[in-house]
Amino acid sequence: MLGIAVTATFSQQAFARSLGVDFPLLSDWDRTVCGAYGVRYDAWKGHTGLAKRSTIVVDTAGVVRYRWSTDDASVLPDLDEVVRVFTELGPGGTAP
Repeated sequence: MLGIAVTATFSQQAFARSLGVDFPLLSDWDRTVCGAYGVRYDAWKGHTGLAKRSTIVVDTAGVVRYRWSTDDASVLPDLDEVVRVFTELGPGGTAP
């Protein structure tokens, strides 16, 4: 498991420390990942290139197993559903 955001690496490190995050956080500073997955705003509140709030689960074979995104940054994903998908994938990261 890893997290990706369009923020700078030093910001992510501070975020991880403050919340005790124990998985890697990667920076999509050039916005290529959010663009590739179709979760980048063209413009949002006067800013360009920001990522939409989204959760995408990709297995170790590169198959998207779960995808959720919203244009409303105040809406959270169904985390129980995300956990269910991870549980189905199992320790090896691929469905049986």
